[in-house]
Amino acid sequence: MPTAVLTDRERTAVQAYLRLLHTVRAALDAPPEAGRPAVVPPAVLAEAEQALAHAGLAGNEAEFFRLLRDWYPPA
Repeated sequence: MPTAVLTDRERTAVQAYLRLLHTVRAALDAPPEAGRPAVVPPAVLAEAEQALAHAGLAGNEAEFFRLLRDWYPPA
């Protein structure tokens, strides 16, 4: 399996995305309360967007997901 060597900015973007992913999963796994939709804190989404932009990956999803796959392979 190839190993990805990420820049600090790329690593920050991947880590922010993983935090966002885990937050979304936790929100969706929470018991429904009177039909309220799952809520993801705006700060978590903003952090991921800012990290992607800072790494030059905003709008380049294919490259970002390649980095993510190489750095954090599925279990």
